[in-house]
Amino acid sequence: MAQKAKNIYVCSACGHESAKWYGQCPACSEWNTMEETFKAPETTKKTASRTALGNFSAGVQKINDITCDGEVRYKTGLKELDRVLGGGIVKGSLVLLSGDPGIGKSTLLLQICQFLGESLNILYVSGEESAHQIKLRADRLGVNTDNLSVFCETDVQIISEYMRSAKPELVIIDSIQTMNVAELNSSLGSVAQVRESTNCLMQAAKSLNIPTIVVGHVNKDGNIAGPKVLEHIVDAVLYFEGERHLSYRILRAVKNRYGSTNEIGVFEMKDNGLSEVDNPSQMMISGRPKNTSGSCVACLMEGSRPILAEVQALVSASGFGNPRRMANGFDYNRLAMLLAVLEKRAGYFFANTDVYINVVGGLKLDEPASDLSVALSLISSLKDTPIRDDVIAFGEIGLGGEIRSIGSCDQRIKEAARLGFNRCIVPYHNFKTLNQSIKNLVEVVPARTIRAAFEAGVE
Repeated sequence: MAQKAKNIYVCSACGHESAKWYGQCPACSEWNTMEETFKAPETTKKTASRTALGNFSAGVQKINDITCDGEVRYKTGLKELDRVLGGGIVKGSLVLLSGDPGIGKSTLLLQICQFLGESLNILYVSGEESAHQIKLRADRLGVNTDNLSVFCETDVQIISEYMRSAKPELVIIDSIQTMNVAELNSSLGSVAQVRESTNCLMQAAKSLNIPTIVVGHVNKDGNIAGPKVLEHIVDAVLYFEGERHLSYRILRAVKNRYGSTNEIGVFEMKDNGLSEVDNPSQMMISGRPKNTSGSCVACLMEGSRPILAEVQALVSASGFGNPRRMANGFDYNRLAMLLAVLEKRAGYFFANTDVYINVVGGLKLDEPASDLSVALSLISSLKDTPIRDDVIAFGEIGLGGEIRSIGSCDQRIKEAARLGFNRCIVPYHNFKTLNQSIKNLVEVVPARTIRAAFEAGVE
């Protein structure tokens, strides 16, 4: 007997399905997220098995019989974006671009249309803005290519049919949360609508071999809104990060089937749109105060790119019984560990002081190699003794107070030498493995303990 269609309740936060409504989702404990949706009848197991048995031989191939002509990539005109994508937009790929509201997602996509429009026919589908609004932004950004078409539509089935008839060479969907499937009676942006809309676009992009870029919204926690399966469906997931009150933006890949997920791209928001930052290290340390205590330069690796960042520390006497600890751009728990190591192993006492750590430029130091720079800035502020302006330090600090070896030490030294630093404080074990050509670039000082590193930084 055929199954009947029925209504179910789906959580808009986690996608949990239930036969009845709950005020609080049983899976993720979110309130007022259960939304009623329509569930179509499923094919019985017997019918599905017969269908699979009848068609399985047509889809099975030996791996050596499959031909691969190489991937085709389209350059976007922005080197930073191409770096994150792994060399450009792959033909037939589905890319998800996500970020906070107003961060510059639509601006970035409209800018690349000017360069790509010289050789490709582009379809820009907007479900949030009218054609007049898109034209106003295009005029401000200087986008005037004749190969760019604007389609204001939210029905993905109509969009898919237009893709099959017009066959554009690049499709941009802005945004996936405004798209809908007419057969579903759930609201826009719900789990079911986002999931089915993405599936429909994926089938069109893969069958027609058309690269498609999809814009995704984020929720209040900073995660991509909609079901987690959305990130599994697409080929690449890009996050556009940055503080709204700062002009710099960082584009980061968290998933990429056609390239590395460690690369980042740095942009600066200006009046005429986003511009590339070719030298992020110079940007991060520009305006650094001279001969000021509590400042030290760190070097972090973002993929294959070393980036220098200034770490600032402020240590002041506390007027309360419970001193304050605050970290901006650095892990709070790791700061507490470093303070404990400095007190127990190195003899620097912070028990009665307020401690503040800030990483200039909005970067986040999330690798252990930045421990030594943070520790030196803390000691410098505590003793009110400036670290030399031409000194850079990197190394991981263990619980025994030792400085442990790190990776990519030679690349960090090369970047420091290129930007004019004369002395690099490195772990002793890294110093032993460095080539003589690297040691000739700058004065490389090996350090076994924190005290030895601080003495090398101030002398």
